[in-house]
Amino acid sequence: MIGDIHQCVTHSSVNSLAFFSHSAYVATFEPRDVSHALSDPNWVNAMHEELENFERNHVWDLVEPPPNYRPTGTKWVFKNKQGENGMVVSKQSEIAQGFCQKEGIDYEETFAPVARLEAIRILLAFATSKGFKLQQMDVKSAFLNGFIEEEVYVRQPLGFESAKFSDRVYKSMKALYGLKQAPRAWYAKLKSFLLKSGFVMGSVDKTFCGGETLIVQIYVDDIIFGGSSHALVSSFAEQMSREFEMSLMSELQFFIGLKALRVPSSIKPSTRDILKKFNMGDSKPMTTPMSTNTAHDADEDGEAVDQKEFRRMIGSLLYLTATRPDIQFAVCLCAGYQASPRTSHHQAVKRIFRYLKFTPELGLWYSSGSSLSPRGFSDDDHAGCQIDLKSTSGTCQLLGTTLVSWSSRKQASVSLSTTEAEYIAAASCCSQLLWMKATLSDFGLRFSRIPLLVDSTSAISVAKNPVLHSRTKHIDVRFHFLRDHYEKGDIDLIHVVSANQLADIFTKPQEFNAFTRLRGELGVLQIESVDNALIKGEI
Repeated sequence: MIGDIHQCVTHSSVNSLAFFSHSAYVATFEPRDVSHALSDPNWVNAMHEELENFERNHVWDLVEPPPNYRPTGTKWVFKNKQGENGMVVSKQSEIAQGFCQKEGIDYEETFAPVARLEAIRILLAFATSKGFKLQQMDVKSAFLNGFIEEEVYVRQPLGFESAKFSDRVYKSMKALYGLKQAPRAWYAKLKSFLLKSGFVMGSVDKTFCGGETLIVQIYVDDIIFGGSSHALVSSFAEQMSREFEMSLMSELQFFIGLKALRVPSSIKPSTRDILKKFNMGDSKPMTTPMSTNTAHDADEDGEAVDQKEFRRMIGSLLYLTATRPDIQFAVCLCAGYQASPRTSHHQAVKRIFRYLKFTPELGLWYSSGSSLSPRGFSDDDHAGCQIDLKSTSGTCQLLGTTLVSWSSRKQASVSLSTTEAEYIAAASCCSQLLWMKATLSDFGLRFSRIPLLVDSTSAISVAKNPVLHSRTKHIDVRFHFLRDHYEKGDIDLIHVVSANQLADIFTKPQEFNAFTRLRGELGVLQIESVDNALIKGEI
């Protein structure tokens, strides 16, 4: 922003802004464009605060445009956002049109690490087991703290052009939202600060930082942290507040769309909001997400449905799978028909919503009494796909009784036998367990011979006995690292009876009794029921 706030030129009928308070702004509409926003005092006030924030952070300087250089455009983005408490707050951002940037001229490297959901669940499980009280913080305008190395020039914000220097452009010294290199610049700034503060970056997960009984997990500008004492946590919070401006600092409650409840600990997204979004709030409940009697295929003769709406439904359900492993298989199966959805596929998706109507309060329960010893389960449904006869691999990984990772995935090629399909599924589970082993080492936990439970004795024999080469030479070489890590002592292959195979829920539809039992053993429980049981001393 140029000089004093009142020297800016706007195309609004609002003449004086001195009476506005600089807090949260609530508007009754989302503007179509800048001229629409400038007609409302609340939005004008919010835009001024954004530009004042740029001035405080020394984000840019107004300069003469360099010769033979085309500046990057800017635009305003307006959004009414609903917070965890249901309050709607108007937010606006002045962003650069990064799609106009050219690689090698305007930017070089753009990659910035982002925490995996599995890493966040591991941190939650660790904190719950150790009794850490997790806190969260949200850095205000985080990207504006990062310095960029390249020379970047942007046009003046629409509606706020300088009356005296209308032909000038802004030279950006910090990472404007929208620039390709902005996430990387912010991560570099935050990483540098944490390393100077005595933290050590994770060896595998570069969004994890550990200190003396203090842990920090980074997801862009959202940060989770916790420690063994209140003094450590408070000291870190004060350090961060001195270095960065915070828009949120509180006990962990609502993180990247997931609600964390201390029951003693559980996480779940808002299922009812998604049901309401697709007008399924009054639908008839179903006890399972998918019928065991219906075989789903391409249904090429069926009636086509709205592809855009179908994809919106699948997208919302995929978001729910972050804390609802019980619908993972059904959602992934239906997601395979997004290219050409039919009425039968739409009905299958609606059944998942009806199941959610039956179980709206389910969430992942993380027990404080759970151990932190990792173990994995792998299973498959041989030739389960009705279209190409490919097998479906199902895997899940737990820390004690706490579920932290799971997957339901169609295999890349047709398996010639159930042994091959089981072996490939076990190899996939093994790779995830190795990642977990390396991640847990950053928490100071060391493990060897991690149990991998498989219900196929022949697949276990293939991994343990190299003499069976003639029967396994057709299996892709990359899957034989399962045998390699078994021989190294990283994992231990253990047989489990099919009835106790937890990964079975990720490979095919289940009858109600089996489905409910597996769901409960995975720790997907009614949060209110767990709370009542804790009060009564039953857990």
